[in-house]
Amino acid sequence: MRPRKRAKIVATLGPSSDDRQTIQALFDGGADVFRLNFSHGSHEDHRRRLEIIREVELASGRPIGVLLDLQGPKLRIGTFARGPVRLVEGERFRLDLDARSPGDTARVALPHPEIFAAVAPGAELLLDDGRLRLRVEACGADFAETRVIDGGALSDRKGVNVPNVVLPLSALTEKDRDDLEFGLGLGVDWVALSFVQRPADIEELRALVAGRAGIVAKMEKPSAIASLDAIVEVTDAVMVARGDLGVEMPAELVPSLQKRIVAACRRAGKPVIVATQMLESMVNAPVPTRAEASDVATAIYEGADAVMLSAESASGSYPVQAVQIMSRIIEQTEKDPSYRDLIDASRSEPPSSAADAIGFAMRHVTTLLAAAATVAYTSSGYSALRMARERPRAPIVGITPSRATARRLALVWGVRAVLSHDVADIPEMTEVATRTVLQEGLGAAGQTIVISAGIPFGTPGTTNVLRIAQIE
Repeated sequence: MRPRKRAKIVATLGPSSDDRQTIQALFDGGADVFRLNFSHGSHEDHRRRLEIIREVELASGRPIGVLLDLQGPKLRIGTFARGPVRLVEGERFRLDLDARSPGDTARVALPHPEIFAAVAPGAELLLDDGRLRLRVEACGADFAETRVIDGGALSDRKGVNVPNVVLPLSALTEKDRDDLEFGLGLGVDWVALSFVQRPADIEELRALVAGRAGIVAKMEKPSAIASLDAIVEVTDAVMVARGDLGVEMPAELVPSLQKRIVAACRRAGKPVIVATQMLESMVNAPVPTRAEASDVATAIYEGADAVMLSAESASGSYPVQAVQIMSRIIEQTEKDPSYRDLIDASRSEPPSSAADAIGFAMRHVTTLLAAAATVAYTSSGYSALRMARERPRAPIVGITPSRATARRLALVWGVRAVLSHDVADIPEMTEVATRTVLQEGLGAAGQTIVISAGIPFGTPGTTNVLRIAQIE
């Protein structure tokens, strides 16, 4: 029996989780969505892993989501003539476009004219994941004279971050475009976009995806936080990318930003993933720290749809144990009486739409009647999303004729997606719903279920029916 939890787990695949046996064990342990990280591995690696995922899906009879995570732009300095240098606090250091001349203690190439076009005196540049910090004192179209604020060793090709500056740069590189077409051809269900700065970045990706997958906006830059509500509005889901966010913003702000992003997504009814370093110590240890367990539980108490494992499942020594422990943390947290109090207290009033009115009513009816389950008939997934927004006490069964929709719903809080044929009328809808709840082991004869659907059947976005039925 797979764990019965409401929040979902996204597990990244990599060298430690590259075979059928391990991927099967990750799924059995509680993974609902598998992440293919295109920052690493070849196309053939990802193809093989996705084929194994679909074999596991077929054998289990349970839809599994696949998330393609695009690398995004990588801003890096050039190389040094004589190996690593040490930048000293208070000293001057120059960055320029001269990639032909190796760097030294006084300068290095920064082959990204977009940075020089955007920065101004007073702007800060972070090198090597924020370990070194420079402040721009003078700049032009091809250079920046900086002062070292936080010094240290600096070696070839280290990354550069430019916080609080919107760069005139597309979030999609040529590599990303190639990876995207490859992944969409394989049939991935979600695409995560890195380096999101503004809503237009999501729109650019949406034009390329053309409805073939859902879009996840990775919140990792201060400029994205500044446009949070606008980005949530145009995307299909959000990832709180805490690692990159913590590079460009002070670490002490990340917890409150996580709460803010999760709350914005819950208001909008958009799935939200909390990611990065959740069980980081399990890369090398068979058990997490108690602080890490608390970190996972905090995301669950906040109402996140999913929590994600990165290196823990991709390259760590204990990938299966990491998923199993994360699943147990989720289950235990959801059993805590205070969990329901916190989820209910953090609800917000729904938008004024028919689908949200149905979801709102469903939540109250489910609680009043102590219903065994709620059932959403959905072709696009929209009805199930509106139900999930309300975080009902009863499990949500998303019945859909679309395999693509079922796989996307694997990411959504509380939704158990089930494939079924199209129903023709309300009596057949009721019969299929009660039978499915029985088969899923979520209810017994005599118990009540609450059903939402749209009439005419099979028309996306027409949720307008709420029906109460008894299991016979």
